[in-house]
Amino acid sequence: MPDIEAILIVSIVFGAIVAVFKIITDYKTRKELIEKGEVNDSVKSLYDKFSKSSGVQSDLKWGFVLVGIGLAMVSKEIFPYYISNETVLGMMFLFSGVGFLAYYFIASNKRDSGNNGQS
Repeated sequence: MPDIEAILIVSIVFGAIVAVFKIITDYKTRKELIEKGEVNDSVKSLYDKFSKSSGVQSDLKWGFVLVGIGLAMVSKEIFPYYISNETVLGMMFLFSGVGFLAYYFIASNKRDSGNNGQS
């Protein structure tokens, strides 16, 4: 009888690869349609908003989240007898949430300071 864990791991990895490939090809297709002008202005404005929001701010957001998750994992290594695996999972959610909140406050302050100069 085959090992169910091995089958599950292989199927998850394969599914993730397929999902990433689909996201990339959908993005390229949408980009080409917009460049050729085969979509209306409302779709173009949605795409422009998405592309402008990515970049440095998106990197900052995911940097905060990944640092939070890393802090939870490092704390388990530093204090192995005091922190259980369940606590590490909770700390990962807690610290990544704190990272999202930090990003929100930084992005909102940047947006507010940018709007004050334009008025």
